[in-house]
Order: sequence, then C-alpha cells, then structure tokens
Amino acid sequence: MHAKLNSGDRMGIENGIAGVGHTRQRLASSCVCCGSADLAVSPAILMPFIADRAFGWRPVVIDDSWGLNTIQSGNAYSICKTMRCRRCEHLFCDIRFSEEEMENIYTGYREEAYVRLREFYEPGYRGRNDALTVAVSYKQQIEEFLSPFVSDPLTILDWGGDTGVNTPFEKRRANLDIFDISGKAVGGDARVVTREQATSSKYGLIVCSQILEHIPCPSDVLLTVRQAMDAESILYIEVPFEEVMRMDLKDREKVKRHWHEHINFYSMQSLQSLLHNCSLKILANNVLVTEVGGAAVHILQVACRLA
Repeated sequence: MHAKLNSGDRMGIENGIAGVGHTRQRLASSCVCCGSADLAVSPAILMPFIADRAFGWRPVVIDDSWGLNTIQSGNAYSICKTMRCRRCEHLFCDIRFSEEEMENIYTGYREEAYVRLREFYEPGYRGRNDALTVAVSYKQQIEEFLSPFVSDPLTILDWGGDTGVNTPFEKRRANLDIFDISGKAVGGDARVVTREQATSSKYGLIVCSQILEHIPCPSDVLLTVRQAMDAESILYIEVPFEEVMRMDLKDREKVKRHWHEHINFYSMQSLQSLLHNCSLKILANNVLVTEVGGAAVHILQVACRLA
C-alpha cells in the first residue's frame, strides 16, 4: 500500500513544490526546496551543450549581415536567471526542464553521442568523462555512514543508479533494483525496473545519489520514492556541496553566472527544508570530502526515513 500524504506533503503542494499532477512552471517563481517566493535574482546563461541537448538551441554569431539595427553584434547564447532563496539559501536555475527535455539531456548519458556533442562545446571533456565512468572510491565511507541504520536482508533500490557501479553494499545486499532514465545496461546482480515496478515494492535501502541536483522538481522524485518505503526503509541522499555554497557570500546569485547539468545547488538548510516538506525525517547528515575523477569534491550526505 502506498504511503499516504500527510500535512507535510500537503504543505509542499500548496507551496507549488510537490504533488503529482500539480501544474509545473516553465520558469520557477518560488524556491523548489522550501516554497518561498522571497528570491534574489541575477542574469546568467544556460551552457551551450545543455541548451543544444535539451532544446536544439545553438549559439550564433550576430554580425551586420543580420540587419538588426537595434541589436549589437556579438555571440548570442541562451539566457536564464540564477535564483537564490533568501529563506533556505537554495541556489538554482530558473529554467525547469520538462520530462521530454530531461529525456533529451539524459538518454544515453555519457555514451558516445553525448560525449561527442559535449566535446564539441567543451574541448577536453572526453578525457574527463573517461575518468568519471570508473567506480567512485568512497563507497566504503557511504557504507560506514549508513551501517547504523540498515539491517539484513538488505534489499536496495538505486533511483537514478545508472549501471549500478556506484551502488553501496555490493557484498551485503540481497538484491539490487535500478531505476534510471539513461537506458543503460546494468551489471552484476542488478535488475532494471520501471517506475511502476519500483514504487509497487518496498526496500530496506533506497539510494538517491547525485540525482537531485539535476532534477527540475526534486520534491516530485522524493514523493515518488516514498511509495517504495515503509516504516523500516532508509533513504540515502547524496548531492554535491558546490564551492559557491561553501563560501561565505551574501549574494551568491551574482557569482553563479552559468548553468549546466546541475540546476540545483544545495545548502544543508535547503536540503533539510526539502526533506521536511516531503515528510522525511533526517537521521544523520554529513559533509564528506573525497576525490572524484582526480579532483577534490565536497558532498552532502543525508540518511532519512518516513516521518
């Protein structure tokens, strides 16, 4: 039986940040984590790779041959806005991609067509991609963080788990289901499941790792994931703790001038607000400092269960 929405979920719906069937805004006018409309705004650009992949929009060079008397010559890129929530300090792009546009971006994620186009716009990306396709080196730290809260037999759903190469507890788990829109084949003991299959089952551990930073309506994902949880389930969430979010800045929106795949930059406060509005109780949180693809990274980790 699916979890019933309670007052926390209803508050999210009323704020326009949660609930199946709610009309989504193309351009956000409220915070996607806490629902506040108290936003600071600054101009930015959508990076050419994402604009091309999502919309088929490509940069152009405007010159005199265009005959635009009131437009200055120069490079034209897709514009957007950086928005900062003054209540929870969430930083995000105003553009909220549709489901079709998300499929345009992420189908065949990091496969040849994706890499070739991104290499065209961002020379040197292919080498970075090769470094990012290997398994992460910090799975042991994830397992240590989660071990106090999980028990055997350990059934796992990895929501957005790609091929399953980074799913924790490889030696301990009883089974692993993966839901992912990339369409990639999975390895080892993993099984690909549909959204309907995933949400009609219950799991001991649900992993949502490096996903919510990409998602236009993160509360939709969490409320859907809730359907695969019962009172004993643990939800593990992992998002980047971006450098601009770690800096002591008053006006972060004026520093973040471009947006790429990550359209949400989380503070611990904004992540907590999001989870609260989705009626999820935080059991533990942590800032993990580690290395990915040869570069130092900071990661926000949260373990939670149904409130």
